Amino acid sequence: MDEARPTSGAQAHGLVPLFPPGLQAIYGECRRLYPEQANPLQVTAIVKYWLGGPDPLDYISMYRSMGCPAQDIQEHWHYVSFGLSDLYGDNRVHELKREVGETAPPTWPAELMQGLARYVFQSENTFCSGDHVSWHSPLDNSESRIQHMLLTEDPQMQPVQTPFGTVSFLQIVGVCTEELQAAQQWNGQGILELMRGVRVAGGPWLITDMRRGETIFDIDPHLQQERVDQGIETEGSNLSGVSAKCVWDDLSRPPEDEEDSRSICIGSQPRRLSDKDTEQIRETLRKGLEFNSKAALPPINSQRQSHERPPSRKDSLESESSAAIVPHELVRTRQLESVHLKFNQESGTLLPLCLRGRLLHGRHFTYKSINGDTAITFVSTGVEGAFATEEHPYAAHGPWLQILLTEEFVEQMLGDLQELNTREETKLPKEYSWPEKKLKISVLPDSVFDNPLQ
Repeated sequence: MDEARPTSGAQAHGLVPLFPPGLQAIYGECRRLYPEQANPLQVTAIVKYWLGGPDPLDYISMYRSMGCPAQDIQEHWHYVSFGLSDLYGDNRVHELKREVGETAPPTWPAELMQGLARYVFQSENTFCSGDHVSWHSPLDNSESRIQHMLLTEDPQMQPVQTPFGTVSFLQIVGVCTEELQAAQQWNGQGILELMRGVRVAGGPWLITDMRRGETIFDIDPHLQQERVDQGIETEGSNLSGVSAKCVWDDLSRPPEDEEDSRSICIGSQPRRLSDKDTEQIRETLRKGLEFNSKAALPPINSQRQSHERPPSRKDSLESESSAAIVPHELVRTRQLESVHLKFNQESGTLLPLCLRGRLLHGRHFTYKSINGDTAITFVSTGVEGAFATEEHPYAAHGPWLQILLTEEFVEQMLGDLQELNTREETKLPKEYSWPEKKLKISVLPDSVFDNPLQ
């Protein structure tokens, strides 16, 4: 449970000597930006997460920003969180338009930030600038069209140095569904740059207005064709993978075969990804925003990748080592003759993005299951380090499936999956089959994945 109360932290709690240097550095940056607000309203986790409490963020401070009239930036509330960095690594900030007559900041952004923090702690994933969050619900629980989030560097708060390294501030930007889809198909930073040029969509500081009823494409229809579509065509997508509801079956062997190499079947207990596989997939997703002339999957090293190197979406997908993949000693790679892929609707609608925005540009795309310990990676013929080959296009390493698709087959699939490009909900289930390729794809309702035994 959280409580909201005005406090400057040190004075209210009398813990100045006990505040770690990292936390003092964060407070120092806040005081630099808001010197007149020594006692901001602050939401505090009464029982800290590391002591068994439900909320990972120790503090969320709420500041009133007067904006910048010279840049036509309106008044807004500025939320700054503490708890996702190694203060005891990164912080989260969220800027929200202040409504006329509003004297106290709303508390729903704090609840939202705690929800994101729980995801980070439970999944062990990290957020980076350019990431997106599919929320599928108005962020403030109203009827708003702002139902998803993009992340970017905060335009006001500067990175600070602490004894544990540099702490940077990421800003949460609320977006509409159409803007999220454009970010997925092209890239998040590109959409954010378009939003900076539209005042009602955020302006230079990307201030979220929950009452915004139009997308940037409603406001300026030319943005879709002249910027987004052209960007997808020339640059492709920088989204290298997503957490998804997905499973795959090996149709090469009968289910009763004890040596069946299928990774997971709905209603069955999935096998676990090895630590090395998990680390490689994590590296693949973490490094996915760099455009490279030569894409490569990070190798499965004999030792796990170090977590000391701060995650950066500017890293190349090129391996830091020239060593080939070293398979886990207890899990051999298997070549499969026929596979069946199953996705929920949201994951299925990303298949055209995977094919057009990634594989046609010589890259790869990974679906990492959120319901089971399994993954599906699509690779093009130009990706190095894959264990799927043109001779054996379907290959599994434990519950990790790789599928290699030629450019000709990708073009064929794009034509067959064209209906998934529409923004209207498709009647489910939908099945697509390429018998000559021994590949089948099903798009199924969420209930199949949420209640696998029913």
